[in-house]
Amino acid sequence: MSIALQDTFVRDLPELAVRWQAEDAPSPTLLVLNDALAAELGLDPEWLRSADGVRLLAGTAVPAGATPVAQAYAGHQFGGFVPRLGDGRALLLGELVDADGHLRDLHLKGSGRTPFARGGDGLAAVGPMLREYVISEAMHALGIPTTRSLAVVATGRSVYRETELPGAVLARVAASHLRVGSFQYASLVAGQTQDLGVLRRLADYAIARHHPAAADAAQPYRALLEAVIDVQADLVARWMLVGFVHGVMNTDNMTISGETIDYGPCAFMEAFDPHTVFSSIDHGGRYAYGNQPAIALWNLARFAEALLPLLDDDTDAAVSQAEQSLGRFRDRYQSRWDEGMRAKLGVAGADPEAADALSQEVLVALHANGVDHTSFYRRLARAARGDAEPVRGDFVDLAGFDAWLTRWRALGPDPDAMDAVNPIYIPRNHLVEEALAAATDGDLDPLLALLEAVRSPFEERSDRQRYAEPSQQEFSATFRTFCGT
Repeated sequence: MSIALQDTFVRDLPELAVRWQAEDAPSPTLLVLNDALAAELGLDPEWLRSADGVRLLAGTAVPAGATPVAQAYAGHQFGGFVPRLGDGRALLLGELVDADGHLRDLHLKGSGRTPFARGGDGLAAVGPMLREYVISEAMHALGIPTTRSLAVVATGRSVYRETELPGAVLARVAASHLRVGSFQYASLVAGQTQDLGVLRRLADYAIARHHPAAADAAQPYRALLEAVIDVQADLVARWMLVGFVHGVMNTDNMTISGETIDYGPCAFMEAFDPHTVFSSIDHGGRYAYGNQPAIALWNLARFAEALLPLLDDDTDAAVSQAEQSLGRFRDRYQSRWDEGMRAKLGVAGADPEAADALSQEVLVALHANGVDHTSFYRRLARAARGDAEPVRGDFVDLAGFDAWLTRWRALGPDPDAMDAVNPIYIPRNHLVEEALAAATDGDLDPLLALLEAVRSPFEERSDRQRYAEPSQQEFSATFRTFCGT
């Protein structure tokens, strides 16, 4: 099969790319392949399963004319600025045109050291790469913008972390890998050279690829800023509504496209608690569940700072414009959150003031009673159908919850509408860990069963009951995730 990979990024922005090759994989073996995504990309799944296809997915056989590169970017990591990060263990193989005519990156993760590796080995283990595969597929099924996983290939090479682990490469697909950190890096280059060329070209590239309407605006670069603010407000609201905790919201992990990227120390919250943190390195809870909207705004402020020279020649005027644009985030986020909560409660058409008051009150009750964030809404739909006992069993203060239930019922909740937006199946943390441990030992069956459940998150099946149940409290109390490097 002949695959044509474009190289628009490296041609337009050579200052932000280093040409590089993946390290050899001694014994590449395909672990999982996303057939549906392959078809979207115009790739033959059967060919991808062939020896040549697996070598492509591992990065060791690059199509003729392709230009693999490690991308350069900067970033604030846990609030501290690092001027040179970049793809330390990743490569952009090139871009594909999908069935809808959209340009999409084909990208590798765990393909070996690059000049940006910063002392790391550039490799990845089977477990973390399969984690990204499972959770990105779950996010896609939930309707949340995300990078997608095309395949995971075992390399036949060992990776050393706390123990010796089997190595793997993830083949990932994205609208692009442009990030806030890309603009921070370009801004630094512009400042050092006193030439805005690379920053302007990066902004023009982002506009053309992701936000073309900005090109026709009176102030295209301010329109770009506001477009990114809007898609990120929408994205984080969607995360919050399903209880997703990203875990490492550094500026190099915030995309310009509005897709979720980097599924390292991420997880789904079970018992509702705004202070939920899973990442083993987030000691201060900077990226806790409840902090995610504020962190998103903080990251967008860093994006605005990088764009200042393009907004206006006068620094004070540029800052004023940026501040005005950033002011739209809170209203946009709040609007999306309120709409989402009304939908989850089945009262999208009710009086907004009454519905929003009910949503605020029930979240306080969920937190106070340690109620599972996902299963609560499905049980609540049963209450809308007349069976309130399952959901009442979640609460200690029955009188208080019954009073809330009476006011909620008065708004005429629609249980079918609730079931359409409230998932039954999410990647439960104990099941993800179980599946990854089995896969690391060579057994993919638990992983494939979990994938089947999370790819149909709203469709209840009697044989999937274990995928709907939260973990034991003892597991949840000590569960931590790791970045995999």
